[in-house]
Amino acid sequence: MNVKRYALALAGLGLIAASVSSVPAIAGKTDPKPYTSDKVAHPSPVKALAAGGPCINYVGVPTAAGTMQEIDVTPGTSPTAVAFEPFGYVATRANATWYGAVNASQTQTYYYGLLLQGANLYRHTTYVPDEKPPVPTFTKVGNGWSGFKAIATSNYSVAQPRHAYLYGLNTNNSLYRYQIVGAGFKALGPIPGFKGFKTLTVVSESATYDTLLMTTTAGALWTAHIPIAAGAKPVMKLIRSSGFADYESLVAQGCGTRGGTLVTAVDNATQSGFQYAFSKFNGSGTAMTFYGKIPAVFNGVDHVSITTHYDQLVGE
Repeated sequence: MNVKRYALALAGLGLIAASVSSVPAIAGKTDPKPYTSDKVAHPSPVKALAAGGPCINYVGVPTAAGTMQEIDVTPGTSPTAVAFEPFGYVATRANATWYGAVNASQTQTYYYGLLLQGANLYRHTTYVPDEKPPVPTFTKVGNGWSGFKAIATSNYSVAQPRHAYLYGLNTNNSLYRYQIVGAGFKALGPIPGFKGFKTLTVVSESATYDTLLMTTTAGALWTAHIPIAAGAKPVMKLIRSSGFADYESLVAQGCGTRGGTLVTAVDNATQSGFQYAFSKFNGSGTAMTFYGKIPAVFNGVDHVSITTHYDQLVGE
């Protein structure tokens, strides 16, 4: 795989990461593990885990205080959580998936992703040295983003034609899509009809479409199947009509070999997370298992998936 095309420019840094202020309280755990999980940072263990290990939500917690933390959530009769040490990041108001990758010479592990600070869009590259705090760097890549309340990214990189998109949910009741081309973005225009929608995350990526999982302020849960073809209209399917009004963040990772999806849903107001498992999404016919409240504090401005460049979502 050509990892170089995802290496990001480091010049023109516009942000300074804040220092770590405190360690959030984690129920039943007084000694957080250092920084981030090796399962996520290194692609080979991730592939091995996907083949036969337990399903886990790797949740990133970017805070208003300018820190970042990983919390790993494993389903069970009651979910269990492992918290990693927070590290200095930057204050943000919206964030997209963190993708872990390695450079072409296999000597440097890093994450990359997008974030909003005020009206500006930034790209981060966060390097992961051994036994030291991660080192985030930031590049401003756009302005005029004050009207966007949530963002999400897709990354289909396992086969041709590859694609990467940025989705933005706007306060004007439209969903915007941008094609990510190298370090730049190509605007593909607004998709109207998203009045009352609150948050979004990607649950499926293929050569021909992306699928978003979205909540509404009234508590409904929907999927939006969005074809890659220019001008194609999304296909909306109602998963559940109620029960999701409290959640401002959805973090999704694939689970099992049948297209299942594990979701951590976060109520930002109470800093509480709840874990669900879904079968392959198919409207109201989608099976859902509720595992309950997660024993951890989710104090992010939002919460994001920590995954790898090499994993694909196949939830629909």
